[in-house]
Amino acid sequence: MNAILFEDELVSRLSPITLGRPAYAITCGGYRLADLARMLFSRVRGIVRPHLSRIQAQNDPDFHATELSRDDFTLLLNARVVPSAVNLDRLTRLIADPIPAIIREGETVLAALLPPTYSLPGKEATLRDLVSFLSELKVNLPVNSLHLDRFDLPHEVVSRHLETISANLEHRLREHSYRQLQDGVFVGGEVQIGEHVVFDTRGGPILIEEGTTIGPFCFLRGPAYLGRNVKVIEHSAIKDAVSLGHTTKVGGEVEGTVIEPFSNKQHHGFLGHSYLGSWINLGAGTSNSDLKNTYGTVKMEYQRERVQTEMQFLGSIIGDYAKTAINTGIFTGKTIGVCSMLYGFVTTNVPSFVNYARLFGQVTEIPPEVMASTQQRMFERRKISQTEVDIQLIHDMYLLTQEERQLTGEPLVL
Repeated sequence: MNAILFEDELVSRLSPITLGRPAYAITCGGYRLADLARMLFSRVRGIVRPHLSRIQAQNDPDFHATELSRDDFTLLLNARVVPSAVNLDRLTRLIADPIPAIIREGETVLAALLPPTYSLPGKEATLRDLVSFLSELKVNLPVNSLHLDRFDLPHEVVSRHLETISANLEHRLREHSYRQLQDGVFVGGEVQIGEHVVFDTRGGPILIEEGTTIGPFCFLRGPAYLGRNVKVIEHSAIKDAVSLGHTTKVGGEVEGTVIEPFSNKQHHGFLGHSYLGSWINLGAGTSNSDLKNTYGTVKMEYQRERVQTEMQFLGSIIGDYAKTAINTGIFTGKTIGVCSMLYGFVTTNVPSFVNYARLFGQVTEIPPEVMASTQQRMFERRKISQTEVDIQLIHDMYLLTQEERQLTGEPLVL
């Protein structure tokens, strides 16, 4: 069966998480929607926002160029659908006995099952083309009442992660080959575990992928997922629903958090109930708050709209390429834009592409050329070649976030 993962017009509400990645590439509970789609479907294509088209072609060429079969059913799946074992089970039942239908909540189309005779969006379909196509489906297809969980706002990536990680890890254990190291601890290949490491799996399993190194005197409490080539620094505490993407370096105390590939939090400091994108570096002593002094639920501010999250524990949402200086302190429930650099106390949301040093009375804009040079140096450290597509994405993200810098009310100095 075919599948098309599509981004809709509401995907921008997940910024800064989705500024530099398709929504189907958000990690939640140790899975991405792209991973689940590859499990279910033999042919998968992605329709993304225009500025991500070239990066998709570079990083996920099969999603960009896959030829779909004209003789098979096709599932259109909203890229904001949560990558959970529960949603996977629902989709499996949907396609087991395929009947053309649309799944929607209000005006939001979450999925549509199309018969072989249906004309599909082409490889070069734009978001505007897709909106028109979905409007047509709303008229022509009967409604299926199946429920699919989805992401609407950034903090929901953290809340859904906490909800789904246990079931997702159990699903991963069933679908893949792991060796049980000890009760509740599973490894997917050769790993290095130092002396005096303590595993606590009473709350859930701990899965460790090939190439990962855990230093001595560490404490890991499940559920937890450590991807390929992760490095856990000695004396670290990784606990209570942590998902570490491949090629990350982690130290200090991390709790209830998603860290995407290639990000570093090597040194002491606390990181709790947060989402970190890729290519982030948190300086030594950086800590965030994930609990208000009043013990009340956390409110988030999105484009000057305050949203009640109903979450008592909620830390930070940090976009790709962000950096913090030593001893940076991030207040509860703050979003940090892509390509920003933080110093001192972070008491407000931080827009993208700024040097944020309000403690010292200054917030300045970072030109995209500076971030492109920084990207090149970071890539070289990981033996990755920077391409024109990578550089263009930096410039595109800069242009897309101009308005958010203007809305902050901060005097930006170039």
